Amino acid sequence: MAELLRAPSVPCLAGLEEELTCSICLCLFESPVTTPCGHNFCGPCLDITWSGLQQGFSCPQCRASFPRRPELQKNTVLCRVVEQFQSSQPGPAEEKKGCEGSGSDLPCDSCLEAAAAKTCLTCMASFCAEHLRPHQESPAFRDHQLCPPVRDLQQRKCQQHNKLLDFFCHQHASCICCVCLVSHKACATGPVQQAKAEKESQMKNRLTELYNQSEKASRALDEVRVLQRQASDTAARKMELLRNEFSEIKALIEEEENRAIKKVEEEEKRVSDKFDYVHNVLGKKKNEIQVVRDQIEMLLTEDDDITFLKKAAKLKQTSTKDVFIPRIDLDQNLIHVIYQGAFSLKEILKRMVNQPQDKKMEAGGLSRPGMEENANLHCKPKAFQNKLLAPGKKAAGLHAPKTGKAPQVPQELSEDAETKERRKPAKPAPNAVNPSSTSLESFLTKSREELLQYAAKVTLDFNTAHNKVQLSERHTKMSVSEIPQKYNPHPQRFTYCSQVLGFQCFKRGIHYWEVELQRNSFCGIGICYGTMDRQGPDSRLGRNSSSWCIEWFNAKISAWHNDVEKSLPNTKVTRIGVLLSYEGGFVIFFGVGEKQNMIYKFRAQFTEALYPAFWVFSSGTTLSLCQLK
Repeated sequence: MAELLRAPSVPCLAGLEEELTCSICLCLFESPVTTPCGHNFCGPCLDITWSGLQQGFSCPQCRASFPRRPELQKNTVLCRVVEQFQSSQPGPAEEKKGCEGSGSDLPCDSCLEAAAAKTCLTCMASFCAEHLRPHQESPAFRDHQLCPPVRDLQQRKCQQHNKLLDFFCHQHASCICCVCLVSHKACATGPVQQAKAEKESQMKNRLTELYNQSEKASRALDEVRVLQRQASDTAARKMELLRNEFSEIKALIEEEENRAIKKVEEEEKRVSDKFDYVHNVLGKKKNEIQVVRDQIEMLLTEDDDITFLKKAAKLKQTSTKDVFIPRIDLDQNLIHVIYQGAFSLKEILKRMVNQPQDKKMEAGGLSRPGMEENANLHCKPKAFQNKLLAPGKKAAGLHAPKTGKAPQVPQELSEDAETKERRKPAKPAPNAVNPSSTSLESFLTKSREELLQYAAKVTLDFNTAHNKVQLSERHTKMSVSEIPQKYNPHPQRFTYCSQVLGFQCFKRGIHYWEVELQRNSFCGIGICYGTMDRQGPDSRLGRNSSSWCIEWFNAKISAWHNDVEKSLPNTKVTRIGVLLSYEGGFVIFFGVGEKQNMIYKFRAQFTEALYPAFWVFSSGTTLSLCQLK
C-alpha cells in the first residue's frame, strides 16, 4: 500500500476502480469509512442510509447487524489511494474525447484518408490537421466552434434543423438543437451535459432511498415473523391451560372442551393468516423495490449521454412508500372469556358433587328420571351451566348457585401462578356484582333512570356513510339527501344500502343509547359486527348473520336477523332505546315514552366487536342520536 502511495502513476492502479467504488452510490469513494464488518462506504452515503434509525443498524453490503450505531472514522489510507487513482486517470477533456470517440481512427471528411484532428460544430464536419488549417488561419472561420473528433456526428444532429443536439428539454424529456430552442422557449431547457449531471444526481438519490426502503422491508419481514411466533406461542400456552382445566370434567363436557380449543385455534389461525398476508405484501413490496433498483443500477452504467437520457425518460416511476406493519394481536378478551367459563364450570361441578343428595335435587334435579335428555352437551358454556343450576329456564348469563357466588378468575396470570390459583379453594369475591341483576329479565323491569347508568356516547362514522346519507350536527344526525354526497372512497363505506355505523365499538360490558325518529316510515336501528359486508344485498341490516335490527317499513314494524323477519306490534313512540349486554349475549329495543316498553329482544353469543347501525331510506326520514346524561 505504501508503494502505491509513493507511485501515483503505477499501472496497477488501473485495475482498482471496482475496489475503490462505493456499493451505495456506485462512484469512487468520498471520505471513505470502514464498518466493523470490514466493508468500505462513502461517509455521506452511510449517513443517509442510517438516517432516522434508532436501532437495527446493519451493513448495506453483508447485512451484518450492530447493536448500536458504530463510531466510524475516516479511512485516511483508502482516501489517499482514491486520490492517487484519480490523478492517474485522464482529465475531463480526455474523458470526453474517449466517450465521443478517438480521433486516431476517425477519417477526415475532406480527404477521407488522414485521421481527423478536430470536429467543427459549425460546419458539422471533421478535419485532419492539413484541412483544419483554414479554420486556424483564416479570419472567416474564427467564430467556428472546434472540439475533439466526434463519432456518429449525423446521429447527434437534429433531424429537422441539421444542428447538433446541444440542449435538453425537461418538459418534453428530449434532446433539442439551438434552433429548436425557439419552439421550446416556454420550456425549461439546459445543456445536455448539465441535464445528464442533474439526472445522474437524481438517480443516485433515488438509489439511496431504495437502499433505505429495502433495509426497512427486510427488518419488517423479520419483525413480522417474530410477532407471528410470539402469537403462536401464546396461543399454544393458552390451549395447554384449557386442556388442564377440561381434563377434570372431560367425562361431562368433552365436546365443550373441543369447541373451546377450536375457538382458540381459529383465533390463532386468524392472526397467523393475517401475518402471512402482511408477509406476502411486504415480500412483493421488496421485490418491486429490487426491480426498480436493478433498472437504475443498469441505467447508471450507460456512458452515452443521449442513450442515458432516453432510457431515463422511459424509466417507470414506481411508488416506493415506507413499509407499514399493522397491529395484529390475539383477542385476549375472547381467550379469557373461554378460559373463565371453563374454570367456573369446574368449580360449579365440584360444589354440586360435594352437596348432599337432597340439595342436589333442589339445585339442579339432574338425578330425576328423564333429565338425561335435558343435559345436552351441545349447548353453549353459559347455557350448559344454567342447565346444571336451573333446568328448564333459559339462561342469559352465568348464575351462581344458592350456596355461594361464582369465583372470580384473574384476567392475566402466569402459568405457575395460574396453576397455584386453580389449586386453592374457591372464595367468594368481595363486592361481586350479583349476576342476576344483569340478566335479561332484570333489565326488562328496570326504569329508564336505571338504564341511564349504562349510557354511552355514540356518534356516526362518516367513513361508513353511504353517498346518499347526509350527516349533520357533529355527526349525530342523519337523513337521506337527494344530491349524492361527495365522500372520499373508503373500504368501510356502504355502497348498496343507505346505511351508516356508529364510530364507537363495544367489545365488552353493558351499553345504552337512544335514537329520536322523525317521520319513521322507512328506517332501521340495530347493531352489527364490523366485518359485515359493505356491498350487495347482503349488506342490508338484518339480512345477514352479522346484524340485528328493528325496521319501520311504512306502518309495519319488523325484527330482522339472518334474513329472517318477525312482525311486531305497531308503536307510536318516536324515541327508541337500545340496550346491549355483550357478556350477557342479548340486545333489547325499548320504546321510550311516559312508560318504558320493550319492543323486541335478541339473544346471541357475540364473538366480535359490535357497532351501532342505522338505515334511512325515505327522503323525509331523520334519525338523531340523543345526548344522554
